[in-house]
Amino acid sequence: MNALSSSLPHVQGLTLDLPRVPAPTLVARMLRIELGGVLRRCARALGIKRPTALGLDALAAPDTRLCNEATEFARRCESPLLFNHSLRSYMFGVAVGRHLGMQVDLELLYLAAVLHDVGLCPEHAGAGSFEVRGATVARDFLLAAGLPAPRADRVHEAIARHATVGLADRGPAELALVHFGAGVDVIGYHAEDVAAQTRADVVAAYPRLNFKRDFGALMEGEARRDPNAHIAGLVALGFTRRMALAPFAE
Repeated sequence: MNALSSSLPHVQGLTLDLPRVPAPTLVARMLRIELGGVLRRCARALGIKRPTALGLDALAAPDTRLCNEATEFARRCESPLLFNHSLRSYMFGVAVGRHLGMQVDLELLYLAAVLHDVGLCPEHAGAGSFEVRGATVARDFLLAAGLPAPRADRVHEAIARHATVGLADRGPAELALVHFGAGVDVIGYHAEDVAAQTRADVVAAYPRLNFKRDFGALMEGEARRDPNAHIAGLVALGFTRRMALAPFAE
């Protein structure tokens, strides 16, 4: 039993480890999502299912006690780079969800999105994948704040699996939309499902702060720290270079 699982002995059904995926499997998954992106971009270019622009008010965080406390937790823990990314991920996730007609629990989506990278904070460094570390930190925080265990578990899974290429999009809406929202911001995945004006407004509200360069360096550092972690497989296949193609000027 690894350190994470030993810290959660009573929990069943949670992702407690996220090892590196074999390269052939990961390549196949990445090719699938890239092909899907090409087809969506072609459709949008032809005027098919173009997304409607949404104002920032339509993308605002739910005004609940737990959302407000999670925001402050993330703000204290994360650098401005990560905090802004977390908020953009939520807003892009909401936009993609609305475009695709997905029904989602906005409070759970926000809690997962705003906390999805807390595993990258220095005080939460440790063994294993940062996604699972962050999921454990977020779940513990939310349980202590009074979120019922089944809802805290849903947040845990959305965070733990948010970077599982080719799998997260098949999960519950909260998981899929954290994956899509972060994907828009990091590599432009599903960016065609967010209106260009909406993307510009979100970035203006929460600037990227040299995100491609500095977030890429964080990912490469995680891969060096633990070559067997999930992110190491993505980095080995050019994940940080793929970030340069995201539709954001920096």
